[in-house]
Parts: sequence; structure tokens; C-alpha cells
Amino acid sequence: MQKILSNRAIWYIAPAALLFSSFIVLIYSGNVHFSWSAIQDGFNSDFGFYVLVGLGAQLVDGTLGMAYGVTSTSFLLSLGVPPAVSSTSVHVAEMFTTGASAISHFKFGNINKKLFRNLLIPGVLGSVTGAYLLADFIDGNVIKPYISIYMIILGIIIIRKALQKNIVKQRTKRLGLLAVFGGFMDSIGGGGWGPIVTSSLLGRGRDPRYTIGSVNAAEFAVSFASGITFLLFEGVNSWQVVLGLIVGGTIASPLGAIFVNKVKRKPMMILVGTLVIIISLRTIIKSFHLI
Repeated sequence: MQKILSNRAIWYIAPAALLFSSFIVLIYSGNVHFSWSAIQDGFNSDFGFYVLVGLGAQLVDGTLGMAYGVTSTSFLLSLGVPPAVSSTSVHVAEMFTTGASAISHFKFGNINKKLFRNLLIPGVLGSVTGAYLLADFIDGNVIKPYISIYMIILGIIIIRKALQKNIVKQRTKRLGLLAVFGGFMDSIGGGGWGPIVTSSLLGRGRDPRYTIGSVNAAEFAVSFASGITFLLFEGVNSWQVVLGLIVGGTIASPLGAIFVNKVKRKPMMILVGTLVIIISLRTIIKSFHLI
């Protein structure tokens, strides 16, 4: 009994401890830029919109296992938030929202612990490697369209499998390599953990509920690895946006974990496949400056 309680406690203690320690480091290093005038002006009419953006983006991500970055960034840009501020804010807020999402999915029994363990360490290694190479060697924008083509193919496979009467689960080989690739592309491409990892696993016939829950839980560590880099080197000059995204995302996290239990397998897989195709087509179009 004590062992069970200990295993349950770590799902709550580990995310909270990591986030609290990172906040202390940021305060000590002076990379969180607050001022009293900014605090007084921060809770303006736009703050409510930032909360709604965070709520909507996390609801999509928690239910379908992807698209937090695309959804939140698109809405922030439409509200007039500069691209650089949007990118930093989304990465930092995602550290907190993915932590809340991991706790929620665990609480509602959506996590396959073996799958989670197989994704965790390789995903973090891929994320850290991608962040390091992006700083010195790789142009993420060049690679994005090719990864998007790969994801369109995955989206088609997922929809085809959803329309099949009998879905045969295939053994997923090289989970570690998939996680490394997903974490790597998430760093250098500004997103991709969910679309790549979730889509690949669903394409092999895995159960959507446990796939989405496990991938979302592992995403906390992946997001933390990349998000802490933004915090330490860039600082936070847009705390209003970050706080709004965190508040909205935290509210939506348990809702996403509930919905993933309620939505049936077939419509969920069709939604995921369609979303992957739309996101990927949008990325390709933007990469070639067609819009």
C-alpha cells in the first residue's frame, strides 16, 4: 500500500518540484523581468483573451494529443502579439500546462506506464540535442516542410485505419528512436512532439486513450527541457501572456483528460488524422510563402 501511494505521489511531486525550482533559478538569475508599473498594467482587457487562448489550446492538446503550439501561437498572433513574444510565451507556458496535463491524465487513468517510460528519456535527449544544434548548425525552417510531408502521410494512415472495421494493433518497434525524433523536431521545428509521436503510435493501431495520455505525460519532460532554455537565455518579458496561457491551460487540463475518455475511438482518430493533415499543409504553405 505504501509503495502504491509513493508511486502516485511522485506524479504530483515531481512536476511541482521541477517548476518551483526553475522559478527560483529564474528569480536568482534575474531573468524574470517584472516591474510594478507592468504589474499594474498587466491585468488589462487582453489578459482575459490570453486565458481563453490557453484554455482552447490545452483543450485541443489534452483531448487529441497535439497542436498546443500551433493553436496558441495562431491565436496570439491574431491578437497582435509579436511573433518573438508569442514563441517564447508559448514555450514557457507549455512547461506548466503539460505538467498539469500529465497530472490530470494520470488521475483519470489514461497513462500506459510502460509506454510512458519508453518515451520519456529518449524524448528529453532528442529535445536537448535539437535545442543545441538549432543554436549553431540547423535552420529549423528548412526542415519543417519535409517533416510536414511525413506527417500528412501519417494523417492519411490514421484516417484509413479509423475507417477500417477491424483495426489490428501492430507491434511498435524502436519506440526510443521515435521519441528521439519527436523531441528533436519539437525543438528545431517549434513543435512536433504530439503530431509525430501520437500520430505514429495511432497509425500502428494503438489505443487512442492510452496513447494520448502517455504522450502528453512524457511531453512535460520534453517541454521542460526546451522551455528552461528559453527562460535562462531569453528571460520573460511578456509575463501577462505567459500567465494567461498558464491559467487557461491549467483549467483545461482536467477537461481534456475527461474528454479523451468520453470520445469514441473512430471519431477521435478521424479528428487526429484531419488535424495532422491541416497543420502540416499549413506549415508547407507558410514555408514556401504561399500565404
